[in-house]
Amino acid sequence: MSGAAGGGGAYSFSLTTFSPSGKLVQIEHALAAVNSGTTSLGIKATNGVVIATEKKSSSILIDDSMIEKVAVICPNIGLVYSGMGPDFRVLVAKARKSAQAYWKIYGEYPPTRVLTQEVATIMQEATQSGGVRPFGVSLLVSGWDKETGATLYQVDPSGAFWAWKASAIGKNMINAKTFLEKRYNDEISLEDAIHTALLTLKEGFEGQMTEKTIEIGVVTIPSTEDRVPPIGGRVKPSFRKLTEEEVRDYLAL
Repeated sequence: MSGAAGGGGAYSFSLTTFSPSGKLVQIEHALAAVNSGTTSLGIKATNGVVIATEKKSSSILIDDSMIEKVAVICPNIGLVYSGMGPDFRVLVAKARKSAQAYWKIYGEYPPTRVLTQEVATIMQEATQSGGVRPFGVSLLVSGWDKETGATLYQVDPSGAFWAWKASAIGKNMINAKTFLEKRYNDEISLEDAIHTALLTLKEGFEGQMTEKTIEIGVVTIPSTEDRVPPIGGRVKPSFRKLTEEEVRDYLAL
């Protein structure tokens, strides 16, 4: 029991009971799972948003082409995570279902904040229900919508979320944020943001950085013509994942 006492005593085993200091200790444990995950980051630029992450497999025998850490939720929103992969997969499925439900009702995909709030609510409910545990992931959600333009949000296991100009999550979060604070400026372009993202990941990267070990997603601001869906069709996607060839080209610069 001494180990339990060191981690919050009996309260460390209960999700729905506050400790005397006002903490839900299981949420802190969930954040520890996030902080042991690979580093991910996001940067908002004047003409878009970039999200990037390390993509490492635990064995050379694993087919890394099947590993997905940057997920497309709908044509205008994508996200990346640090923490537990299976938890991320569940949240991606719920987020895609929510986006499609919004589209069926309103005839358009949800604004980034609306979808972020939906996912954050799902994560918050897991901190206030018996028989469950918090999601062991933090998310960086990037997207574009006609109301707020290009935006970047971070969602934590508690269900709290904030809009950021640039942020990092995962095991190298502190060093990455320090690096971003030095390099970021309000006039940064999307191209510069991609280079900055790669430089930030390189700061704490173990091993060789290649197009196989990095995954990048970008949000671009659509032109006026692209914002109008064609008859019987859908609008052109504003979020996409970079191909391995594109990542290789950026790494070569």
